[in-house]
Amino acid sequence: MSASTHVASPSIFIRHASRFSQVAILFLITALLSGCGYNQIQSDDEAVKAAWAEVLNQYKRRADLVPNLVGVVKGYAEHEKDVLVRVTEARAKVGSMNLTPEALNDPQAVANFGKAQGELSSALSRLMVVTENYPNLKADAGFRDLQAQLEGTENRVTVARNRFIAAVQTYNVNVRSFPANIMAMIFGYKVKPSFTVEDEKAISDAPKVDFGGGSK
Repeated sequence: MSASTHVASPSIFIRHASRFSQVAILFLITALLSGCGYNQIQSDDEAVKAAWAEVLNQYKRRADLVPNLVGVVKGYAEHEKDVLVRVTEARAKVGSMNLTPEALNDPQAVANFGKAQGELSSALSRLMVVTENYPNLKADAGFRDLQAQLEGTENRVTVARNRFIAAVQTYNVNVRSFPANIMAMIFGYKVKPSFTVEDEKAISDAPKVDFGGGSK
């Protein structure tokens, strides 16, 4: 009998077994990552970044209105220099801050950013109080347009900020919850700081200002 018999080399079995093991391990890792909340952490982290980008967008919109607003008010109330200077300085301060998504993990950086935005809000509130004393300014079409834009932007800031706070809350709950907290610890995902109650109060509350006379 001349039929030849082919015997598979042991190395072939070893290679196949090795490939199978690699695929099995990869599948196991993928299943573990998915089942332990890794993918959800990624999703929540991206949601926080997107929400923060919108917060920055609305704050920038507000800051961009300040120079024109100051210019119009200055034309009618130039002697209110202290108020105008405070607004200009507060605007310059927020303009010098660049809180990147990576910096959101730094509680002090977030607190400083919130404080600076709160100072600009307070300065703008003082400016609007001053304008009540100038009927001609209030009747100016350019001022009314800027005022309407500012009010609309403040509303958008509030919405964007609240969405960011909600996104951070969802993320933080996830990275603290089992079993996602294990994946978070392994891959270095930590709880993110958010605007605190004090920050929100500083940003949202109009200051009590008394300029005397007809001030409101």
